Amino acid sequence: MMKNSILSKGLKWPPLIQGTLVKRYQRFMADVLLETGERVTAHCPNSGSMKGCCEPGRPVYLSYHNNPKRKFKYTWELIAMPSSLVGVNTLIPNRLIAKSIETGVLDDFKYYDNITREVRTPNRSRLDILLTKNDNDTCFIEIKNCTLAKDGVAYFPDAITSRGRKHLVELRNLVSSGTRGVMFYLIQRMDARVFKPADHIDPVYGKELRNAVAHGVEIMVYDVHINLEGIALRRKVPHQL
Repeated sequence: MMKNSILSKGLKWPPLIQGTLVKRYQRFMADVLLETGERVTAHCPNSGSMKGCCEPGRPVYLSYHNNPKRKFKYTWELIAMPSSLVGVNTLIPNRLIAKSIETGVLDDFKYYDNITREVRTPNRSRLDILLTKNDNDTCFIEIKNCTLAKDGVAYFPDAITSRGRKHLVELRNLVSSGTRGVMFYLIQRMDARVFKPADHIDPVYGKELRNAVAHGVEIMVYDVHINLEGIALRRKVPHQL
């Protein structure tokens, strides 16, 4: 059970419904067999390949949303892998990191006064978070959801990502203009000891990440406490480039 003090600094799941994954398809859809025997189609809020965490037959956990405007009432939130629960919802990292900054959990960002989410840069790109101090000092943060892990190593990306490379270039350009830029990887699982770029999947992304770091972009990697109650930041994870 997650301690209340930890959960208070993180996010609480909505009521979860257990089922078994039948299949994921068309990227944003998943068929799930509920414990009641009913087969439902859930929204899969993850545009990646979900390599290594979408195996049919695995226990999964869904949230239910009775919104008449929604096509699918269920949302896939978690999957139980052999060594950890894994959070698959890519909306969670932005929410969790924003809350962790606002509540002072992340010491690296305590200096700043204000936080703004989903910000357009001077080059009209969009990054996840802008932090400011007295409207003068600025820090842009781009957040990536990491679910792929093997033998204690977490990898990003899990599929070729031209959009991810553009974010790296934008952060590098911002840093060259005098602002602070951070690439933040959130590992939504508890079984990784180190983070590496997934050169075996997208070598161009790995090259661009190393280039960005060489030009002053910071890398920050955290994993999480995760259970059926909620999710919270756990610890800083070392990275190897």
